[in-house]
Amino acid sequence: MAKGSSVQVLYELCKKTFSPSSGASPSPQAIRKLSALLDTISPAEVGLKDDNLEDDRGHGFFGLNSFKNSARTAQWAQPITYLHIYECDSFSIGIFCLPTSSVIPLHDHPGMTVLSKMLYGSMHVKAYDWIEPACMMRSQEPDSFPVRLAKLHKDTVLTAPCPTTVLYPKSGGNLHCFTAVTSCAVLDVLAPPYSEEAGRLCTYYHDYPYSSFTTENKLGVNESNEDYAWLEAIDAPDDLYMRSGQYAGPAVQEEFCFPGSCNVV
Repeated sequence: MAKGSSVQVLYELCKKTFSPSSGASPSPQAIRKLSALLDTISPAEVGLKDDNLEDDRGHGFFGLNSFKNSARTAQWAQPITYLHIYECDSFSIGIFCLPTSSVIPLHDHPGMTVLSKMLYGSMHVKAYDWIEPACMMRSQEPDSFPVRLAKLHKDTVLTAPCPTTVLYPKSGGNLHCFTAVTSCAVLDVLAPPYSEEAGRLCTYYHDYPYSSFTTENKLGVNESNEDYAWLEAIDAPDDLYMRSGQYAGPAVQEEFCFPGSCNVV
């Protein structure tokens, strides 16, 4: 594999941007540079061929005739595939391939910066950020559960090609949900990656309308109930069907791994 591949260049820039020796959060300029690089990466450069770009799973619940074909409905159970490219203590690189109508439920990224590049297809994204200081509520019902107030950051459909999105530990839509409008793929850089040992666990949530709970907090003049939601932490959904796939693109050169835990394809 040539050292000048887009994947190798991405790895080298991530290593420079998220190096543990820097001891500081990446600068806005460094994140912009990394985003600009991600913007240039095509599906072919990460090993996704033409047959990856289309599937025959219809248009899911976005289609007009979504329930008329039982064979097609059965295909909704197709799994989300994760293609692992690289991981170390400081960052990870990988691709999520989502079949039509599949969902990655609402989840968080504790203490993480995440850059996401749409490689192909269309995807609905709904994202929130926590309100600080934390605003917690609990209903008066016997089996009540705690909920926390979050503000809606994004509720839109992204279609490739589009600019790389960036979320931060406390801004940019740190909690998000993906729904595949069409077959699609997302190239993700997580810095640092999830780690049970480091306490960065992925938590899933259910969102409730702002009007579901009574609060003394007053909304701003230009704000509405739709700008906020109450989030409840839940167990990982039983219907989340995800598997590991075989990454077919250029591999990261192992000899360039910096000291620490390296994990490459």
